[in-house]
Amino acid sequence: MSNYKFETLQLHVGQEQADPATDARAVPIYQTTSYVFHNSAHATARFNLTDAGNIYGRLTNSTQDVLEKRLAAAKNI
Repeated sequence: MSNYKFETLQLHVGQEQADPATDARAVPIYQTTSYVFHNSAHATARFNLTDAGNIYGRLTNSTQDVLEKRLAAAKNI
């Protein structure tokens, strides 16, 4: 995507493919503040950042991840 202009990058970076769960083209917004952990080992791995995934709505979430990628793309223009 390095040859795209600023406007296109801001629309598509971070979600180059449609959402696999919903086939949505736009970044879905999940209205949640917490996530389920299968057991204490799963929670430990998430909080130690050794297992990628969501922990808490304000720390890690897919919408935030896309925003971070778009800001990084804008910086590289």
